[in-house]
Amino acid sequence: MYLIKNAEVYAPERLGKQDILVISGRIVQVARDIDVRLEGLEVVDAAGRIAVPGFLDPHVHLIGGGGEGGFHTRTPEFQITDAIRGGVTTLVGVLGTDGFTKTVESLLAKTKEIYTLGLTAYCLTGSYHCPSPTVTGDVAKDIVCIQEIIGCKLAISDHRASFPTDEELRRLAADIRMAALVSGKPGVLHIHVGALPTAIEPIFRLVEDSHIPVKHFRPTHMGRHREAAVRFTKLGGYADITAKPGGFGFFPELVRQADSRYLTISSDGNGSMPRWNADRSAITGITMGRVTSLNEVMRELVCGGAMALEAFLPFVTRNTAESLDLFPRKGAIAPGADADLLLLDQSLHVASTMARGRWMLREGEMRFEPVYQG
Repeated sequence: MYLIKNAEVYAPERLGKQDILVISGRIVQVARDIDVRLEGLEVVDAAGRIAVPGFLDPHVHLIGGGGEGGFHTRTPEFQITDAIRGGVTTLVGVLGTDGFTKTVESLLAKTKEIYTLGLTAYCLTGSYHCPSPTVTGDVAKDIVCIQEIIGCKLAISDHRASFPTDEELRRLAADIRMAALVSGKPGVLHIHVGALPTAIEPIFRLVEDSHIPVKHFRPTHMGRHREAAVRFTKLGGYADITAKPGGFGFFPELVRQADSRYLTISSDGNGSMPRWNADRSAITGITMGRVTSLNEVMRELVCGGAMALEAFLPFVTRNTAESLDLFPRKGAIAPGADADLLLLDQSLHVASTMARGRWMLREGEMRFEPVYQG
C-alpha cells in the first residue's frame, strides 16, 4: 500500500497537484490531500515529481530481431531493465524478418517470463511471412486458445515480405476478426509496412470492400507514409509511428493533420534497423531499436517546446491502451486502474517506475531483482 503525495499528475490529462492511493496493485483514489491511515501504508513524498501513466509499447522484439545480413546480425533479446528505465509497463511482443530460427513458441515463452517478472505483456502470432507461423497451426486458434496472444503480425510493401494477395489478406483478417469475437480480445492484425510506395493501399482496398472493421488493422512504421497515416486515422484506424530519437520532428505536424485519437507510438525495441545499398542487395550498416526511445522522443518534443506534455502523453498511454481494449485499466491514473505509473523529474527522465503496484525503479535505484544473479 502506497500513498503518493504532492505529485503533479497527468492522467494523461493534466490534473495538477494530487495524491494517489495505491492498494493491492490498483489505484484506489486520486485527489488533493488524501488523509488515510492504514497499517502498513507507506507514504511517498513526490514533491517536484511529475506522475504519468506507465507507457504502453505495442511493438517490441522480445527475443530479438534482425538477421538480414547473416546470423551474426541478429539482435539480442529484450531485457526487462530497459523497459523499467524507459517507463514501459505494458508491451506487445512480435517476431521480425526471421520467422525461421525465431519461433512463436519462443516469443510466447519470453512473454510469459516478462509478465511473471512484473510487467504486463502480450504477444502476436505470425511474423513477416504469409502463411503465418503459429503455435497451434492456425492463426485464429492461437488467438482464441492462448491467453497471451492477441493478434497476428504480417509484413507488406517491403522487399523482405512475402507479398500476400488481397485475397490472402482478406482471409487472414476475417479469421482474426472471428477469433476476436470468440475470445473477447482486440484481434490485432499488426502490419509491418515497408518503404515501397504501395504503403497500405491493400489495406485501404480491404477496408472499403469488406465489412471487417478498420479497428483490426494496425499498420506500423507509418512515419514514412504520413499522408496514408492521416487518411487511415480519418477512417477510424490506428496508425502506429516508430519512435526515432533525433528524427521525430515531423510528429507535431502529423498530429495536427491526422485524427490524433488514432495515433500511437511504438519503439520497435530490439528490432534491427538495417541500412541498405542502392539496390537493396546488401546491408551497409545496422542499428537496433530500444524501448527507451518512447521516453527519449517525449523529452525531445516536450522539453524542446514542440508539444505540451499533456498533448504528447496519449500517444504512449491512452491511445495505445484504447487500441488494445485495455483502457481505462491501462493508460490512465484513475480509480480502478492498474497501478502502472511513472514519476518523472523536471527534465522528464524516469525517476521511478511502478508496475502493477510494485516499485521496479525507485528514485533511480533499480528495485527489480532478477532470478539469476551474476
